[in-house]
Amino acid sequence: MPVSALDRKADGNTATWALAIAQLVAWGAIYYAFSLFVVPMEHELGWSRASTNAALSLGLLVSGLAAYPVGKWIDHGHGRAVMTTGSLLGSVMLVIWSQAGSLATLFAAWIGLGIAMAATLYDPVFAVITRRYPGSFRTKITLITLVAGFASTAFIPLTQGLIDVLGWRHALLALAAINCCVCLPIHWFALRDNATAPAITLNKAKIKAENSESIRRALRTPVFWALAVCFTAYYATFAALTFHLVPLMVERRVSQPVILATMAVIGPAQVLARTLWFTAGRNVSPQIVGVTITAAFPVSVVILLIAGTSPVALILFAVIYGGANGMMTILRGTIVQDVMWTEGYGAVSGLLSTPSNIAKGIAPISAAVIWTIGQNYAPVEWVVLLVSLVSTAAFGVVVMHARRRDGAIAATSD
Repeated sequence: MPVSALDRKADGNTATWALAIAQLVAWGAIYYAFSLFVVPMEHELGWSRASTNAALSLGLLVSGLAAYPVGKWIDHGHGRAVMTTGSLLGSVMLVIWSQAGSLATLFAAWIGLGIAMAATLYDPVFAVITRRYPGSFRTKITLITLVAGFASTAFIPLTQGLIDVLGWRHALLALAAINCCVCLPIHWFALRDNATAPAITLNKAKIKAENSESIRRALRTPVFWALAVCFTAYYATFAALTFHLVPLMVERRVSQPVILATMAVIGPAQVLARTLWFTAGRNVSPQIVGVTITAAFPVSVVILLIAGTSPVALILFAVIYGGANGMMTILRGTIVQDVMWTEGYGAVSGLLSTPSNIAKGIAPISAAVIWTIGQNYAPVEWVVLLVSLVSTAAFGVVVMHARRRDGAIAATSD
């Protein structure tokens, strides 16, 4: 059976690099650019900050709800169609957003962008890579997240420059063109002949039955529920802090240069952590890495709690916080295969992503509600710390059950 030219070279390494570039562009054009358009839209259209940010929350909620069906379609061998269509949809929705004159249009655009995110960002590409390269998916997923980690570094200044030169509406049109011209052809050509994946050579009805059984099996497995709690708690706390970190530091009267330095460190810390995993962590068990990550995140929150206005403490927080998130992205893409199984990975991963993506949409609003109670961020920080400890405990349950399983397998083989 023929394979695409991108897949012929070095066990798909060329295709992996192409997909990594597509991830960088998709994250940059759709997700990271949003915050830069808020103020220009408010100035032109008179919308409130809450209204514009609600559009992003709606998009994240839709993305969470779409994750499971997207995963199932990829399991059935439609990765190329899903990701190519998602790239086209994302570009069309950016064009619609550029023409927004009402909140209804903005919300409609972000409903579409939510579906596009579910079809093009990390989860679908992780599922495709796992299916196509079962022997090297960990290395390829790490490489993809490493490259995509530069999305904010590349696209925030690019987008701001486009807004300054072209205005926000034409800047969105430019991003739509970039997304369409880069991501769509990459997904079309790099994922050509997705039927070459080992599982797709089976009868389609058999594949569907096996995937359905994989979902039922997952729902009966304690490890699945522990992972769901772990990821949901983690991404809720991460989203709450990400959207409120700047106003939190402003409330403390941290100086503007220190705020900018703290925020600037987070992205490179993510990339550095992923680079460390890529170069030195290939032989380290994902379970050990997971324990480290889920323990490091609450440590970073404690540092933030006691940091005050100290530049050193805030930078230390940013390094640990960013590093933990950088590795968590890779862990999310590899841990299912390590502690569960690979059959029906797309649907299982989609199920795991659904509550965590919904939490990412709800958490920033919930944090804002908590803030309004006392008009300060201290209660928010304590809630974030408690929820992050839930994530740590849940991953401990994952490790415990995985070790029991491994012990039972070893005893059976003796």
